[in-house]
Amino acid sequence: MKSTLVSTVLAASLLYASNASADKAILAGGCFWCMESDFEKLDGVTDVVSGFTGGNIKNPTYNGNHQGHYEAVEITYDPSKVSYKELLDYYWVNIDPFDAQGQFCDKGSSYLSAIFVANETERAIAQQSKSKVEKQFPNNKVVTPILNASIFYPIKGDESYHQDYYKNNPLRYNAYRWNCGRDKRLAEIWGDKATH
Repeated sequence: MKSTLVSTVLAASLLYASNASADKAILAGGCFWCMESDFEKLDGVTDVVSGFTGGNIKNPTYNGNHQGHYEAVEITYDPSKVSYKELLDYYWVNIDPFDAQGQFCDKGSSYLSAIFVANETERAIAQQSKSKVEKQFPNNKVVTPILNASIFYPIKGDESYHQDYYKNNPLRYNAYRWNCGRDKRLAEIWGDKATH
């Protein structure tokens, strides 16, 4: 009985420890299908959820009202395997930081890029990361803002098909991504640093 109790306590503490070592980041980079697909390939990322953030409307929906919100992803990652800085390095080469109208073929405020920071440490890292991109492209204006994190609303209910869309609908997803010109534009900006 005592060994069972010790085993249970040990298992619970290990579970807590593993959850405690997970961090989250919220990033917007246009189509959340693409952001989800891109970040799930990064070593150290354990989960990516599509949703909305940045607006004032509660419980925004894809087919309903999401005015003022960005399409975004909430990334859960293991900081012992990938740092917040490394997440941002990866983020930049998967977006067009110069597009003030949206991302690739998707235009409008919900498709704008943005980094949502949860604290001053993240803000400092994000600002350093953005400054590095600005120095790399001195003749272009980097329009991606660094914003305070707000409530993240995962896509759910009848719209849950948006989660893991690239896995569940690979033909439609790949056709959309190619037709949108995402990878072509990323290659134009980032060359062989682009992840596709």
